[in-house]
Amino acid sequence: MHSQGILAGLFVFILIGALHIVVIKVEYYLGAHLWPLFLLLGLVGVGGSLFVEDTFSCTLLGIGGFLVMYTAWELVKQKERVEREWFPKNPKKRRER
Repeated sequence: MHSQGILAGLFVFILIGALHIVVIKVEYYLGAHLWPLFLLLGLVGVGGSLFVEDTFSCTLLGIGGFLVMYTAWELVKQKERVEREWFPKNPKKRRER
């Protein structure tokens, strides 16, 4: 029996949920200006997947890299959602320019 597909699906499910929370918390406490960091981390993950020998590990690294890159996009969108007052603003955070 092959369980790698189920494990990969579980990994994606957990990572999407975790990154959803990360997007909200990072924008609230630090700001959306950190999106390039997430883009870079995602590119490192995707690039690293090219050099990993194990098929399952490179799959998880590639999936994780693309999800982290998508987090960069979601940070920008989260800033817009906060400006539309769909999410609360942090009154203690200095506003970005």
